[in-house]
Amino acid sequence: MQNGIEAVETVDVEATWQRLAARLGSQLIDVRTRAEWAYVGIPDLGPLGKRAVLVEWQTFPDQTVDPRFAERLASELGALGVQLDDDLFFICRSGSRSLGAAKAMAAAGYRACHNVAGGFEGPLDNQGHRVGGWKAAGLPWLQG
Repeated sequence: MQNGIEAVETVDVEATWQRLAARLGSQLIDVRTRAEWAYVGIPDLGPLGKRAVLVEWQTFPDQTVDPRFAERLASELGALGVQLDDDLFFICRSGSRSLGAAKAMAAAGYRACHNVAGGFEGPLDNQGHRVGGWKAAGLPWLQG
């Protein structure tokens, strides 16, 4: 525990998929914007009998953190029957926003928050192209 908040574990995309498959109550939370979901795509958890929970961490287009994020996500999770000890995997484009979201939910009392390393598209390479992440690993995804 760090400053009263549980530490957030970083997990790579393949391990995230495996843990989502193995743990019934586990959830993937995509915190990107509606525009990203629509134009870039979303993780497809259909093969696992699940769906990604979509809640924006930052509002579009101003990119400010949604002050009601934790409240909104807790409501979504409650509707799904998620418990405070269930694994929550947070994903964004490359892993930065999702870390903030995971820390916010850890502060809200969720005890198993994980940040998905590499995110959905991965970090930029030297040529400015996104490399790595969910899509590059060949994990299932859908065009929004």
